[in-house]
Amino acid sequence: MPRWKCAIEGDDATFDRVEDLMVHQATEHDRVQCKVCGAVVPDGYFAIRHAFDEHSRAEYVRAYDASSADIRRREKIKEAVEEVADIREVVDRLDE
Repeated sequence: MPRWKCAIEGDDATFDRVEDLMVHQATEHDRVQCKVCGAVVPDGYFAIRHAFDEHSRAEYVRAYDASSADIRRREKIKEAVEEVADIREVVDRLDE
């Protein structure tokens, strides 16, 4: 089974379960402010999800000076996480 790597600001912590990674990113790293709308969200997966669920790709490209390769990379991360993650478990753990 592949391990999940944090990769936020050089954090190379790895996890066997994606849910553990998501909780780690939401609790151990500073939140980030969306450059499109100003919302403050957890870094990592949650920031990617916010950007792509709440904003158009064009808005993201303009606000973050992103390339199409940047977009594709983040979309692949989002898809990989959502394919296996138990989001309800993550939400429950964060609500504790």
